[in-house]
Amino acid sequence: MQWLEVTGGDDLAIDDVMRIESAAGPIAVYRLEDGYFATQDICTHAVASLAEGFVEDGRIECPLHAGTFCIRTGKARTLPATIPLTTYPVRVDDGRILVGVPDGTDT
Repeated sequence: MQWLEVTGGDDLAIDDVMRIESAAGPIAVYRLEDGYFATQDICTHAVASLAEGFVEDGRIECPLHAGTFCIRTGKARTLPATIPLTTYPVRVDDGRILVGVPDGTDT
């Protein structure tokens, strides 16, 4: 696993989301009250950036068709979304926010 530093991630407000680019594809990074989380950025129902969606109660709502996903687990919560999101581990190291992506992918 490789760890990508999230530039500007420390500026995320609680219940906010930002998009980062990686060789693994675009990743949405979230800040909730209990920490930082990361999922694939592209909705599994239709091609839309979740970073443009709405965060509420630990869920991200897709801006295109309003399907929701659990930010912590990636589980699809409401229709039309049925396929879960890929999630990525996040750690905070000396104030730096890092997202883990599988080996073999570079930024």
